[in-house]
Amino acid sequence: MELTSDALVDTLLAAGVLSLLVTLWLWPRLARQRPLPLLGRIALLSVTQATVLAVLAVSVNNSFGFYTSWDGLLHPGGAALSLTGSAHPKGAAPNTEALVQPTTEGGLETVTDLPKGAPEEVGKVESIQVTGKESGLSDQMFIYLPPEYFNPKYSRMRFPVLLALAGFPGSALHLLSEVHLPQTAEELQSTGQMAPTIIVMARPTVAEPRNTECVDVPGGPQTETWFAKDIPTALRSTYRVSRSPASWGMFGYSTGGSCALRLTMRFPDVFGNAAGLHADFTVPDDYTTGGNLFAGNRALQDQSDLTWRLRNVPVPNVSLLLVSTRKEEDYAATQAFLGLAQQVSAEHPELRTDSLFLDDGGHNFDSWRRELPASLQWLSDHLATPQDREPRP
Repeated sequence: MELTSDALVDTLLAAGVLSLLVTLWLWPRLARQRPLPLLGRIALLSVTQATVLAVLAVSVNNSFGFYTSWDGLLHPGGAALSLTGSAHPKGAAPNTEALVQPTTEGGLETVTDLPKGAPEEVGKVESIQVTGKESGLSDQMFIYLPPEYFNPKYSRMRFPVLLALAGFPGSALHLLSEVHLPQTAEELQSTGQMAPTIIVMARPTVAEPRNTECVDVPGGPQTETWFAKDIPTALRSTYRVSRSPASWGMFGYSTGGSCALRLTMRFPDVFGNAAGLHADFTVPDDYTTGGNLFAGNRALQDQSDLTWRLRNVPVPNVSLLLVSTRKEEDYAATQAFLGLAQQVSAEHPELRTDSLFLDDGGHNFDSWRRELPASLQWLSDHLATPQDREPRP
């Protein structure tokens, strides 16, 4: 029974109700003030409280995505730093050299509203395990392949890529179950509002429970290397994806939005476009990051400060979309960054910045779902159609 499945919640809930009924039934029989009846009452209360707490714990975990599997819960951090077992044909040894391998982890089977049909008609979502050579990191993520990917007519075409990051704390599964990213993309593509695009869905940290904010931590997880180098390399080794940064984009909400903007501005030779929903423009130093991620190195910290970068480093050739609501706490900071970026763009047109603001909404999935269609359309308009095709044999 999967950790994130509804069946586990229902089972624990039934156990809680049953333990409550048993407690009410046995309580009068254990009313005498003797050691055994006293121990019996303590045991009944303990079992009832344990089942109630288990229901709450699993429900909270499903809502925030702290852990997506039993292995991740029982061995925290283990899956992030070493490749876990992947699904492979019965009787065949797994290809340990492959940077991308299929996996059954992550809870994909719990998402029931994915488009139904043949891959060449509605596309396909797969659960994969990606391994990084430079960072030494490995993590589970999801990939959406559009219908055209399975159409022989496009068999020599390389596709644009959108790397999408969830928030923190959270899992890549939230991009499917809560934000409905591949579902919305399939709908937009089927109506001609979005070009066929490969979408890779990941979480922003691979060193839980620490929030690494997609940066290389001195002496710690090399998360920036993971996203900017390892994942593109792994995808290019496995899928028909474009090699041009103009055809690569990033999307994210909350911490994922911050990462999308930061990685794109720091690596314009990898990502040419980014849409950041409700993002921050500096790397926080709080309890989620476990203190200063740069070990007090001011120079490293400045390099990841997007406002500092606009003022002090060469302007990157990228397109950015800032998305938020006028009710958000970060609205003033977003407006300040947007104003500075537009001033810089007036002298350096290679930096292109747009914005989208809803009149209401907060830091939640409801707002991100409402902002998603326009964000995907903007990204599709800015992701260049790849001109590179696979070489003829």
